[in-house]
Amino acid sequence: MSVDHIRYDILAQAALRGVVRTVLTDAAKKGLPGEHHFKITFSTAAPGVRLSERMRARYPQEMTIVLQHQFWDLIVTERAFEVGLSFGGMPERVAVPFDAVTAFFDPAVQFGFQFETIEGVAAAETAAAAPLAEKSAGAVGRLAAEESKPALPTPSPAAGPAPVPPVPPPPDTSGGEVVRLDRFRKK
Repeated sequence: MSVDHIRYDILAQAALRGVVRTVLTDAAKKGLPGEHHFKITFSTAAPGVRLSERMRARYPQEMTIVLQHQFWDLIVTERAFEVGLSFGGMPERVAVPFDAVTAFFDPAVQFGFQFETIEGVAAAETAAAAPLAEKSAGAVGRLAAEESKPALPTPSPAAGPAPVPPVPPPPDTSGGEVVRLDRFRKK
């Protein structure tokens, strides 16, 4: 199986988190349009999440907040959002980094998506690194075997530098033909 060195999964997650950031930025500036409202689920144990001890004790792993009727002072930055909410009649301030968001849903239009958890991405990176480590170990073993072979004789300094073989030019793979524009002009 091929190794995804580009990490499309992480790029896609970052792009989708950008959608959440854009939508929340618009909501902070203009309010919620029409019937739109948001259910945002996040890991309460993720780095950078700020909430009261009362809420952390009640939701030790994950929490879903709803931005619909009773929220205020929504502030959105490049990396996080902060909002005032009411929980059981008690006002709370919650700060959530976008990396901690695990799900986003807008019930008004039935649109949403689920993110991999931070732990899931770390596990995927570890799993992807395992085959690379095996390949590196194999390469190290081959290098060690090559080092145990007798070295090739090195030319003496008096003989001068060894000639460098010429590098052939790359083959022409364009398959195209150069055509003058005059060929297409009306005469």
